[in-house]
Amino acid sequence: MSYRAFKRLLGETSLERKCRFLLGVGTLVLVSASFYLYARQTDWIAYEQTAATGRLLVTPIMSKIHLVGDERKSAIQEFQDQSEKHWPDAQSDYKYRLIKPKAVKPEHQPNGEEIVILKRFLNEREKYEDRRSLESQREFYYYGAIRATKTCLTCHGKTAEEQAMYGNLAEGDLMAMVSIQLSTKSIENGVHINRAMLVTSAMITALLIMAGSYLIIRYIIVKPVKHLKEVSDAISSGKLNVRSEIQTGDEFEDLSHAFNRMLRNLVSMQDRYRRLNSDLDRKVDELARVNMALFESNRLKGDFLATMSHELRTPLNFILGFSDLLMQSGGTLTEKQARWVQNIRSSGQQLLNQINDVLALAKIEAGKMEVHPEELSIPEFCDNIQTMFRQMADKKNIDLRATAAPGIGMVRQDPVKLRQIVSNLLSNAIKFTPEAGRVQVKFEQDQSMLVISVIDSGVGIAPEDQEVVFEKFRQAANPMTREHEGTGLGLSIVRELAKLLGGDVSLKSELGRGSTFTVRISMRLQDAPDAASVFDAQANEHPNRSGFLPVLPRPTDSGRVEAANREPTPLEAIGEALPEPPPPTAPASPPPDAPRGTL
Repeated sequence: MSYRAFKRLLGETSLERKCRFLLGVGTLVLVSASFYLYARQTDWIAYEQTAATGRLLVTPIMSKIHLVGDERKSAIQEFQDQSEKHWPDAQSDYKYRLIKPKAVKPEHQPNGEEIVILKRFLNEREKYEDRRSLESQREFYYYGAIRATKTCLTCHGKTAEEQAMYGNLAEGDLMAMVSIQLSTKSIENGVHINRAMLVTSAMITALLIMAGSYLIIRYIIVKPVKHLKEVSDAISSGKLNVRSEIQTGDEFEDLSHAFNRMLRNLVSMQDRYRRLNSDLDRKVDELARVNMALFESNRLKGDFLATMSHELRTPLNFILGFSDLLMQSGGTLTEKQARWVQNIRSSGQQLLNQINDVLALAKIEAGKMEVHPEELSIPEFCDNIQTMFRQMADKKNIDLRATAAPGIGMVRQDPVKLRQIVSNLLSNAIKFTPEAGRVQVKFEQDQSMLVISVIDSGVGIAPEDQEVVFEKFRQAANPMTREHEGTGLGLSIVRELAKLLGGDVSLKSELGRGSTFTVRISMRLQDAPDAASVFDAQANEHPNRSGFLPVLPRPTDSGRVEAANREPTPLEAIGEALPEPPPPTAPASPPPDAPRGTL
């Protein structure tokens, strides 16, 4: 039997068949081994008894040989004849012969195997018997050694013939060897009959064991198991009202009771889960309605912010444009009026920047922010950034340094988005760094990533506020930062733009010792995700923190984003009122003594 067939027999058949097979094989092996050993032991005892018979015949045979010439021989012969008459088979089952080492007469000389046995007796003084069996001839030969004693040496050796055979013998030497030939026909017949009876008994025993085991397995083991299986199949088909009924008074009955208890618990749990599912469905419906209302509110909020920002930006551009005209009017304004116009210009520019931040964040949330990658020189970009913020840093006597690591050349990025990231970080660093402080910008390369670090020696951010500062309209709770203006959108826009450019931003800060903002973006923008994928990732990662709704659709193209697709300059807002509008100037800080928010 192959391994696969054996495995199929034991592993893929029914319990009843496996039990019958294993018990049958075990019974056959046990019965066969037991009866085989018993038969072997019986055979050994029978043949050992034959050897004992030969051992017992040695003395009578020697007595019979020594009675030659004695008057008592006739009486013994008569007794022997009488025994042969009554038990002819017993007296004719053996023959004997006396073999001498130095025999003169042929009947006493050894032949064949007897020579080997005689030499063995001569060489081994302690050996007194030997045997051999001829199974083909159904004969058994027993050889008994006759060793010289003091009496034997005194009696024998009187004649010249005896002197020649026994003259040089000492006590313990071999004088002769008795060969007794015994027939094993009766023993073998008895052994065969015994074997037949043993085989018959073994077969009957095996059959009885197999029949008994079949009944035990069938009605005590398999029947309860089949009943449990039928109940289990009925339950799996949906019939939960069935119960197991086993009354055997043993472990199967205990198993049946446990099965019924499990079924009752299952039914009760199913009813409880059904009620819970009903409650869950009701809550899901309520949540869906709340989500739809929340989405609608979020959409209205975005539309409102975009529309209002657009509507506010139009008159604000007129204000900025006319303030520029007033500043360009020359000597028509007094010094005090010029300061007021400058205050109007700087405050308006600040408000415009805040409106632009709101619109930019709205476009990012809507997934409508587009990127325009192009080849960009990092050293040149670094110089431009330093030049752009030099005046702002010099006003606070801040040491501003922008460096690019050696080996950084061209990258493929969106320069507008990159400039907005660095500008937001630098403006925050300069704003929160006290006078005579330090601000440093580093551009480095880490494999395929561009690493931008903005390091300042400002007020720092507490550990509990380091994650909050990246949320919309949130600022650190440090009282030292409350004196500075801001809406809390700058760092939020930095994080969203960094993700848009294929990276992220991290913060390391210690309160009172400064902060380090690190931006990691892709060197090649084609490997970066688009705005829609960034929007989805943020929505799934922070569903409740920044107003994202991951399960709801995005606003349509006709929503808040299209209202802010184009930003008019202040002079464009005036239109034809200006014959030759000058370019917009950079935001300027209001004079120290100028009033805030008043004309």
